[in-house]
Amino acid sequence: MNILFLSKSGGYAGSTYSILYLAKGLKTRGHTVFVCCPKDTILYKELDNSDVTVIPMTLSGKSLNLLTMWKIARIVKNNKIEIINAQTSPDRYLSVFTRWIFRLKAKVVHTRRQTPLSHGNLLQNFIYTRGTDKIVAVSEGVKQELAELGIPENHLTVIHNGTPGDKYHNIKPELVDRLMNQYAIKSGDIVIGCVSRAKKQDQLFRALDKLNPKIKLLIVGRTKEQLEKRFGPINTKHQIIFTGILDLTTTLHCYPLFNVKVLPSTTEGLSQSLLEAMAMGIPVVATRAAGNIDLIQDGVNGLMFEDGNTDELASKVSLVLSDEDLRKKLIKNGKKTALEEYSIEKTIDRYELFFKELITGE
Repeated sequence: MNILFLSKSGGYAGSTYSILYLAKGLKTRGHTVFVCCPKDTILYKELDNSDVTVIPMTLSGKSLNLLTMWKIARIVKNNKIEIINAQTSPDRYLSVFTRWIFRLKAKVVHTRRQTPLSHGNLLQNFIYTRGTDKIVAVSEGVKQELAELGIPENHLTVIHNGTPGDKYHNIKPELVDRLMNQYAIKSGDIVIGCVSRAKKQDQLFRALDKLNPKIKLLIVGRTKEQLEKRFGPINTKHQIIFTGILDLTTTLHCYPLFNVKVLPSTTEGLSQSLLEAMAMGIPVVATRAAGNIDLIQDGVNGLMFEDGNTDELASKVSLVLSDEDLRKKLIKNGKKTALEEYSIEKTIDRYELFFKELITGE
């Protein structure tokens, strides 16, 4: 198959790496894969040294730049592209109107990687439904929310994100030690980790003060200034360490510092950071919402709390820290979930079959 991915985004985020793993994986299966994305992104840099053909392009989303559409149409026609897969929000209108204006024969698919941030309307739903052959939701939670906003359920297909097992094989103890020294974490410290863009970390801050003994909270991916701008002043009796944005390798080496990983978020499609924690043997606690529900069986491979219930969040974290039998159970089952049930190989299998069925009409 000849496949073209469109992605305006590409920074340090789980969605970026999900796109990266998928594009590379399909290429290793013998398919011809192109990715159009801005040059100043992590996605471009990671793909530039791979077998995937990456094309620098500023994707203008709703502004529907005719020159950009002409460039995409030329790529599609010159390379006999069979599938155009728009991966991020700004690409959706662009993919549909490029297809319509230039009368492209390629199938158009949108992948929705988080719960919708805006309410659907009749015109938007018409464009998304009539302009695509299918819409992929990365979890049942995302599918349900799209259906509630007016996208027909028979136009939606669920294909979960996956994680590549080999990325966990090269964890270097010396780098873990360096990070412990850098963040003044000592052996025996109790560390809660949160790897995420700005989500609902304020709930975690409030839950902290309900916990004893003294705990360190390691916030990976955001600075104190960024989160205070969003949530207001952060005050707690516990120590909070903010790393700011880290590259993937450094982020992975933060997980061994955690006693538990918490994701307070209601917009997750299907979280790469939860998969990473589970794959690395870190028990997880997450909001009972969206794609977290697909991934986590409460009390089996992780624990869940209701959005806004900081008492329950504190209780679940305390339970992981105090109940050794439960902790071992969550770690064992979490690894199996991430490395077997949500392996990148299964994700690629499903996309491969899905794309082939679209092309052949079977």
